[in-house]
Amino acid sequence: MRGADAALTDLAVNVRAGTPPDWLKARVAASVDGLAAYPDGRAARDAVAVRHGLPADRVLLTAGAAEAFVLLARAIPARRPVVVHPQFTEPEAALRDAGHTVERVVLDERDGFRLTPDAVPDGADLVVVGNPTNPTSVLHPADALAGLARPGRTLVVDEAFMDAVPGEHESLADRTDVPGLVVLRSLTKTWGLAGLRIGYVLAEPDTITALERVQPLWPVSSPALAAAEACCAPSALAEAARAAERTTADRAYLADRLAELAEVRVCGPAAGPFLLIRLPGAAAVRTRLRELGFAVRRGDTFPGLGPDWLRLAVRDRATTDRFVVALAKAIAEAAA
Repeated sequence: MRGADAALTDLAVNVRAGTPPDWLKARVAASVDGLAAYPDGRAARDAVAVRHGLPADRVLLTAGAAEAFVLLARAIPARRPVVVHPQFTEPEAALRDAGHTVERVVLDERDGFRLTPDAVPDGADLVVVGNPTNPTSVLHPADALAGLARPGRTLVVDEAFMDAVPGEHESLADRTDVPGLVVLRSLTKTWGLAGLRIGYVLAEPDTITALERVQPLWPVSSPALAAAEACCAPSALAEAARAAERTTADRAYLADRLAELAEVRVCGPAAGPFLLIRLPGAAAVRTRLRELGFAVRRGDTFPGLGPDWLRLAVRDRATTDRFVVALAKAIAEAAA
């Protein structure tokens, strides 16, 4: 955080704490020596392809996953796009900005925000869904998502947080048997690269070509390309896997501590590096938490949620212990 918020403990943003690691900073810094040359993404593209066991013509590097949403909105001639909510709001915003009329499928809290294939209209020719989903932290089964594929439909699965799931067991990233599948990945969350902007698209070669046609020239900088290549190395993948295991354990600890507060209901089971919680008077609690030194994400800006929802990033156990004390205090004061 910056400015007056710099002293806050940030549980609002889902970038992993303590990142980027020193070895990654060194790789990015070394790339500065080549800034006189135009970016060459071939090595990074090949590294991503090898990481997922795919040919390079199924990979497109982007300036973060957010750019990919804009490219899809411009390149895919959808007549009936559908976005599954609650989820990250940028895909719908990109579609609307490109002139599309967007339908929403809003998942039900009573069903644990889980998606059933019959929830999506048969006539939808573009479907966007997150997995694991931000902000609900729900991990949908890969087979259920693959079952959404139809002839003439583009199925976009946002896997920005999948590398925080141990084993990535519900990922569709390496699948080539699902027609119309587009998988989006981000390297900014696990590696602390939100300011560098690096992500990628995995899709059929014809789709990749269509996205490239609407992409600006040299959209990914040389430092971001260096980071992408480095983060796909076997040693980096092993480090990410260890981080995912730690996050899983720390998330369970956070959920257990929150369960001590009768007013708080945790949405689960959760699979992402964050938890969605519901509590009465969440807006007032959020304001008081800022005064107590903690920033949390409001939920009412996500379609399908309301003012009683908050999203909490998973942090280490010491931070969780401090936060739960502050949350209990904020709840008590808001109720007084």
